[in-house]
Amino acid sequence: MPVPSSNLDPKIADRLKRSADGLVPAIAQQYDTGEVLMLGWMDDEALHRTLTTGRCTYWSRSRREYWVKGESSGHQQWVKSVALDCDADTVLVKVDQVGGACHTGDRTCWDADVLDAVVGERPADGS
Repeated sequence: MPVPSSNLDPKIADRLKRSADGLVPAIAQQYDTGEVLMLGWMDDEALHRTLTTGRCTYWSRSRREYWVKGESSGHQQWVKSVALDCDADTVLVKVDQVGGACHTGDRTCWDADVLDAVVGERPADGS
Protein backbone atom coordinates (compact mmCIF):
# COMPACT_ATOMS: atom_id res chain seq x y z
CA MET A 1 0.00 0.00 0.00
CA PRO A 2 1.24 3.52 -0.73
CA VAL A 3 2.86 5.53 2.00
CA PRO A 4 0.38 7.97 3.60
CA SER A 5 1.37 11.59 3.26
CA SER A 6 0.19 14.90 4.59
CA ASN A 7 2.05 16.91 1.91
CA LEU A 8 -0.99 17.23 -0.36
CA ASP A 9 -2.98 20.41 0.15
CA PRO A 10 -5.81 19.48 2.58
CA LYS A 11 -8.35 21.26 0.34
CA ILE A 12 -7.50 18.75 -2.40
CA ALA A 13 -7.02 15.75 -0.10
CA ASP A 14 -10.43 16.26 1.51
CA ARG A 15 -12.13 16.13 -1.90
CA LEU A 16 -10.47 12.93 -3.17
CA LYS A 17 -12.45 9.71 -3.19
CA ARG A 18 -9.87 6.94 -3.07
CA SER A 19 -10.16 3.21 -3.63
CA ALA A 20 -9.82 0.87 -0.65
CA ASP A 21 -6.05 0.83 -1.23
CA GLY A 22 -5.82 4.64 -1.14
CA LEU A 23 -5.43 5.21 -4.87
CA VAL A 24 -7.19 7.19 -7.58
CA PRO A 25 -6.89 6.48 -11.30
CA ALA A 26 -4.97 9.13 -13.21
CA ILE A 27 -5.57 9.52 -16.93
CA ALA A 28 -2.75 11.14 -18.90
CA GLN A 29 -3.88 13.06 -21.99
CA GLN A 30 -1.79 14.97 -24.54
CA TYR A 31 -2.62 18.60 -23.79
CA ASP A 32 -2.71 19.95 -27.35
CA THR A 33 -4.31 17.09 -29.31
CA GLY A 34 -6.57 15.48 -26.71
CA GLU A 35 -4.99 12.08 -27.37
CA VAL A 36 -5.52 9.74 -24.40
CA LEU A 37 -2.11 8.32 -23.53
CA MET A 38 -2.29 6.07 -20.48
CA LEU A 39 -3.83 5.30 -17.12
CA GLY A 40 -1.77 5.23 -13.95
CA TRP A 41 -2.50 5.30 -10.24
CA MET A 42 -1.83 8.05 -7.71
CA ASP A 43 -2.09 8.35 -3.98
CA ASP A 44 -1.94 11.67 -2.15
CA GLU A 45 1.86 11.84 -2.28
CA ALA A 46 2.06 11.00 -6.00
CA LEU A 47 -0.51 13.72 -6.71
CA HIS A 48 1.40 16.17 -4.50
CA ARG A 49 4.66 15.40 -6.36
CA THR A 50 2.91 15.75 -9.72
CA LEU A 51 1.48 19.14 -8.75
CA THR A 52 4.71 20.50 -7.29
CA THR A 53 7.35 19.14 -9.69
CA GLY A 54 5.59 19.45 -13.04
CA ARG A 55 6.43 15.79 -13.80
CA CYS A 56 3.89 12.97 -13.57
CA THR A 57 4.53 10.77 -10.56
CA TYR A 58 2.58 7.55 -10.15
CA TRP A 59 2.30 4.77 -7.59
CA SER A 60 3.42 1.46 -9.09
CA ARG A 61 1.12 -1.23 -7.76
CA SER A 62 3.43 -4.02 -8.95
CA ARG A 63 6.72 -2.53 -7.67
CA ARG A 64 5.06 -0.89 -4.67
CA GLU A 65 6.96 2.36 -5.13
CA TYR A 66 6.66 5.81 -6.66
CA TRP A 67 7.88 6.33 -10.19
CA VAL A 68 8.31 9.46 -12.23
CA LYS A 69 7.20 8.82 -15.80
CA GLY A 70 10.26 8.81 -18.03
CA GLU A 71 12.81 8.65 -15.22
CA SER A 72 14.48 5.59 -16.74
CA SER A 73 13.01 5.49 -20.27
CA GLY A 74 13.33 9.15 -21.15
CA HIS A 75 9.65 9.13 -22.21
CA GLN A 76 8.69 12.00 -19.95
CA GLN A 77 5.37 13.62 -19.16
CA TRP A 78 5.52 17.36 -18.53
CA VAL A 79 2.40 18.51 -16.69
CA LYS A 80 0.31 21.25 -18.28
CA SER A 81 -2.81 20.97 -16.04
CA VAL A 82 -4.40 18.68 -13.46
CA ALA A 83 -8.14 18.35 -12.79
CA LEU A 84 -10.48 16.16 -10.77
CA ASP A 85 -13.61 14.73 -12.34
CA CYS A 86 -17.05 15.67 -10.99
CA ASP A 87 -16.98 12.82 -8.42
CA ALA A 88 -13.38 13.56 -7.34
CA ASP A 89 -12.48 9.90 -7.90
CA THR A 90 -10.36 10.29 -11.05
CA VAL A 91 -7.55 12.67 -11.96
CA LEU A 92 -7.02 14.01 -15.49
CA VAL A 93 -3.46 15.13 -16.14
CA LYS A 94 -2.91 17.01 -19.37
CA VAL A 95 0.71 16.58 -20.34
CA ASP A 96 3.26 17.20 -23.02
CA GLN A 97 4.38 13.63 -23.73
CA VAL A 98 7.97 13.05 -24.87
CA GLY A 99 8.27 9.67 -26.61
CA GLY A 100 5.93 6.76 -25.96
CA ALA A 101 3.58 6.77 -22.99
CA CYS A 102 2.98 3.01 -22.91
CA HIS A 103 5.43 0.63 -21.24
CA THR A 104 5.58 -1.21 -24.60
CA GLY A 105 7.04 1.91 -26.21
CA ASP A 106 3.86 2.73 -28.15
CA ARG A 107 2.65 6.31 -28.21
CA THR A 108 -0.48 5.39 -26.21
CA CYS A 109 -1.68 2.37 -24.28
CA TRP A 110 -4.78 2.16 -26.51
CA ASP A 111 -3.52 2.26 -30.07
CA ALA A 112 -2.69 -1.42 -30.52
CA ASP A 113 -5.95 -3.27 -29.84
CA VAL A 114 -9.14 -1.57 -31.01
CA LEU A 115 -12.25 -3.62 -30.19
CA ASP A 116 -15.04 -4.00 -32.72
CA ALA A 117 -18.14 -2.08 -31.71
CA VAL A 118 -21.53 -1.31 -33.11
CA VAL A 119 -21.37 2.28 -34.25
CA GLY A 120 -24.68 4.05 -34.63
CA GLU A 121 -25.79 7.47 -35.58
CA ARG A 122 -27.16 9.87 -33.05
CA PRO A 123 -30.94 10.25 -33.33
CA ALA A 124 -32.07 13.41 -35.08
CA ASP A 125 -33.78 14.69 -31.92
CA GLY A 126 -30.40 14.71 -30.10
CA SER A 127 -31.32 12.11 -27.48
